[in-house]
Amino acid sequence: MTEIRTPRLLLRRWLDDDLVPLSEIHADPVVMQRVGDGSPRSLDQTAEDIEVWEEEWDEEGFGMFAVELLGSGELAGAVGLSVAEAPAEIAGQVAISWRLGRVFWGQGYASEAAHATLEFAVQDRGLDRVVAVCRTGDRASANVLDKLGMQTEGAARHPDHDHDLAVYGIDLTQYQG
Repeated sequence: MTEIRTPRLLLRRWLDDDLVPLSEIHADPVVMQRVGDGSPRSLDQTAEDIEVWEEEWDEEGFGMFAVELLGSGELAGAVGLSVAEAPAEIAGQVAISWRLGRVFWGQGYASEAAHATLEFAVQDRGLDRVVAVCRTGDRASANVLDKLGMQTEGAARHPDHDHDLAVYGIDLTQYQG
């Protein structure tokens, strides 16, 4: 089982007990406003998300981690890697993304988990490049991407959800964590 420990977090594969806490995160419209089409997700949709993430682990050797607080064991959210399907500017490339429950915002957890994920991408999976997108105007996500050392590479429009995106990338052959 793939696990990564940081000073405050455990990044791990998904457990059955994660469904309800993740569905509570997915039900928060403020959390989900910058994910996908911006709509909250149901318990069934969350179960489908976890299933897709676990399938990607099996097929690609990477995926979305469950992010657990070491101190309390609470599920804070998800962070990880996936093969991007859209927008066309990054389709087929490995992308990093995250979503955390609102109570976990502003505490550095997203940056800590994302740094660990990039180290995993380089050291464990031998990836030499990772991309990301964030909605134009999403300063919090852009700040995390900046802290990771990712560079803005352009703009795109999401083909399904019709919103503007900033496209980021990083050459991991030079990544210093």
